[in-house]
Amino acid sequence: MTHGFDMSSPLVCEGIVGDGCGGGRIFFVEDTKLFAFDPLTQQKMLLLDGLEGVERISKKACIITLVAEDGEIAFDLSALKKV
Repeated sequence: MTHGFDMSSPLVCEGIVGDGCGGGRIFFVEDTKLFAFDPLTQQKMLLLDGLEGVERISKKACIITLVAEDGEIAFDLSALKKV
């Protein structure tokens, strides 16, 4: 567990420092919301709401990909919006 997060959960991923946006932060889905957690400030920030049926998330560079029952959603961290 990292900062209380189960890093083996498919609904949690970590931003790698130097990988683009969000390095060092933990991204997770809770209920129908996507959050970013900053371990330095111990604060979480709501990024996206209204998600249904998310099965897993991943991050590459500035894009968080959420795989749901009905398709994929891409969220751009640099623009803070769905793409």
